[in-house]
Amino acid sequence: MRILFIGDVVGDRGMEMLESRISSLKQQYKPQVTIVNGENSTSQGRGITKAIFKKMMGMGVDVVTLGNHAWNNEEIYQFIDDTPKLIRPANYPDAPGNGYTIVNVNNTKLAVINIQGRVFLDTIDNPFVVLQQLVDKLQKEVDYIFVDCHAEATSEKMAMATFLDGKISALVGTHTHVQTNDAQILPHGTAFLSDAGMTGPIGGVLGMQAESVLSRFLNARPVRFNVVSSGAAVLGACVIDLSDKDGHALKIKNMVIKSDDPIEN
Repeated sequence: MRILFIGDVVGDRGMEMLESRISSLKQQYKPQVTIVNGENSTSQGRGITKAIFKKMMGMGVDVVTLGNHAWNNEEIYQFIDDTPKLIRPANYPDAPGNGYTIVNVNNTKLAVINIQGRVFLDTIDNPFVVLQQLVDKLQKEVDYIFVDCHAEATSEKMAMATFLDGKISALVGTHTHVQTNDAQILPHGTAFLSDAGMTGPIGGVLGMQAESVLSRFLNARPVRFNVVSSGAAVLGACVIDLSDKDGHALKIKNMVIKSDDPIEN
């Protein structure tokens, strides 16, 4: 099985970049499953709407994952229970929606889990405990398990992947909007990448207008971060090949595509 995973889509430029590139990526790599993190995909860069989710599905996305901004757009409470291919972090206590979904591909099953770290983020349920429980359950039901680990600390993501090495097919990090250079297959067969990076504008700071971010650093007062709405953009992603025999990873390739790069045919 081949999985295409695309990192945090940020604002309108992120959606434009996704729309302009996903067809060529799918044509070039021919993934059986395409997964996109959409927790920053609104024009404001926080949360997701039903219209955006449906647009992603129309592009050929199979599963949309979320993160700590899942609840910033209140509209999500109206539709997340009815959209099983939109998943939020599984370790939010008593939250609507689901923390995982199962995709059927040619008589095999892939479980996609969304989990959120706790270092430098909200102290929600222990992600290690929740993941262990889910993996124990899903190992009996599916052939492959993919985890989107939405977390700030590289050490926490690496620790989770090591904790479950050999029990899951892959763990890819999201949230920091900066792609890391540590794509690897761990000793027992789990593919790992600390962060896939973002899909969105590269001007400003991590997709946000620099003025508001600098203001927060300089005076420590609350300020609204505004998304960069024009200019160059980037798409952060990875492609993972999984063994049909045991569900372990065979290969992981990370990539960064800039808006001025030629489109592959």
